[in-house]
Amino acid sequence: MVRSLVPWTGDAIRPFESLRREVDSLFDRFWTGGTNDRMLNSLELFNPVASIAETENAYEVTLELPGMKPEDVTVELKDGQLWISGEKKEELEQKDKRYHSIERRYGQFQRVMDLGRAVNESEIDATFKDGVLKVTVPKSEAAKPKRIEVKS
Repeated sequence: MVRSLVPWTGDAIRPFESLRREVDSLFDRFWTGGTNDRMLNSLELFNPVASIAETENAYEVTLELPGMKPEDVTVELKDGQLWISGEKKEELEQKDKRYHSIERRYGQFQRVMDLGRAVNESEIDATFKDGVLKVTVPKSEAAKPKRIEVKS
């Protein structure tokens, strides 16, 4: 019986990172019907990150939308759900450049957040500054917490 040691060449901090990438790639190929990697990259959707916070009086939703303009975004309230959608347009490649890698994402996106409580629809405010969309959705009086006095 012959035994030999194989030197470890992986990342000691994240030993399963390459496995995770392979599994992600496998699922991506499954959902896109087995397209090649170049086609797969062009099919990946732009999915902006969002934060949802709640205060006593309102919900605050922020989305990072770098490179977009306010007119590229639609904000709607439907049946207690906040719908934010839009499209980030792809910048055309320049002919005098040879790209080695393009990691920026483009395409349509849609985020739906269930606010789950009564809101004051007439006072919803949406602002767009420095690539960040901030939507403030005030709560209705019925949804605000009621303080009950405790008597002795």
